[in-house]
Amino acid sequence: MSDSSPLPPVRLRPEAELARDALSTPLLSRAARLARWAGPDTRVDAGGGLLDEQLPAAAELLELTGDDAAAHAGEAWRVAVDAGLVEVTDEEAGTVAAGEDLPLLTGGSPHDVLAVWLAALEAVLADATVPDLDDLVDAMDEGGEIDFSKLDWDPEGEAAFLDGVLGNLYLLTVTEDGPGDGPVPLPALAASMIVPGDLGEPTNDMLEQISDAMMRLDDQFRLLEPIGLVAYQPVDEALMGDPEEEPAAPLDDTDVTRYGMVRLTPLGLYGLRSRLLEAGFGAPAVGDLVDKGADALLDGSSGYGPLAARAETEQWLDRREPLAAARELLAAARGSDEGAPLRRLRCQQALSLVGAQAEPAVRNVLDDPELGGLARVWLSELGAADVPPPSEDLVYWLTIDTLAAQLAAEGNSEELQALLEGLAQQHSGFFAAAWRVGHPATADVLEAMGRLHPDKRIAKEARKAAFKARSQQGG
Repeated sequence: MSDSSPLPPVRLRPEAELARDALSTPLLSRAARLARWAGPDTRVDAGGGLLDEQLPAAAELLELTGDDAAAHAGEAWRVAVDAGLVEVTDEEAGTVAAGEDLPLLTGGSPHDVLAVWLAALEAVLADATVPDLDDLVDAMDEGGEIDFSKLDWDPEGEAAFLDGVLGNLYLLTVTEDGPGDGPVPLPALAASMIVPGDLGEPTNDMLEQISDAMMRLDDQFRLLEPIGLVAYQPVDEALMGDPEEEPAAPLDDTDVTRYGMVRLTPLGLYGLRSRLLEAGFGAPAVGDLVDKGADALLDGSSGYGPLAARAETEQWLDRREPLAAARELLAAARGSDEGAPLRRLRCQQALSLVGAQAEPAVRNVLDDPELGGLARVWLSELGAADVPPPSEDLVYWLTIDTLAAQLAAEGNSEELQALLEGLAQQHSGFFAAAWRVGHPATADVLEAMGRLHPDKRIAKEARKAAFKARSQQGG
């Protein structure tokens, strides 16, 4: 995932709601209970972990039972230390005290609570990339030291792989044509890191890598679920049994859910966006532009999908008086720069959300050379009376402006190609007149028609017209 261009905007829930989610996550709530439980008699080892003899009491406090109770209690304690809920006061004596951040969980703002949760998340993510205990034991030499060369473990590589997987899961979640709130199959997520996007069928070596990655991710997502990052349906353990043994029940190879399903929680979306921003990625959120001017709204939402652009605009309009907002939008839509056509398209879409209250502002720009066409289209769609007919020059200018906006918004999409084909069919003399239009994007639009139109004769006409337009503009 490249950080050179912004990701699609994410829709986040209010911080108060996310903070409640954070406080109710199993791992953070356990960490907080242990931090309040710790006292003068609590002792930790050199690494800040609870001494073995104190783990049973910690597990009992947390009402944990079973063979893994002590391990889960130790994990919660480590999170308490790493998140600032507990502070080691004397490393030599192994004593502790309540950390500075512990009061924030009850007396801090929602943002404070989320900051503590983010610190806890970082601790869990670090743990998720560490080899399991069996591997560590196998890698110990006679002196009790870990021989990392036996582990075949690259800490930076493991962390980068997990970051990449989580980045891809974030992208799938926020992309408008992605699964959204729905779960993603674990094999697809693993394959996204291994199989090149332009490859049809993965090789046998790639399939083996995907299988290995799935097993690693299965362990990691099991660790990440208690901190509230993901909701995870683990890989069916029957799939990991001895292939020579007869399964207890028939296996359905077509049921993809048996191979693991994962989705980001609303809290997980918040957490990953925070990490992406920290890493320098452009990760906008719907609502980022509500306090900015109309120029920032129209330019900033130009790369958004239609649903996100509408949501951003609705929030922006909710804070403004309708007629004043319409005037500000129209003023921001002017311009002859490369982004102006798309600003005008976004402006027209925003005005449709304002409704009839925008009519006085729109009528005021009927004679404006850049906004007059937009105004007539909007008033006609509104069903307004006394809309003056456009001149032929204005019709052609508006056509070029609209096509330039569609090119900027969609690129070489099938919808745009169909629009260009219909335009050439309906207006036999279009190219003869279009190259004369004094719009800065005229040559670019005609070149796009020459590139996209399937009819070779029409495409050639478009290219000739583009050449004339370019010559007329001095380019």
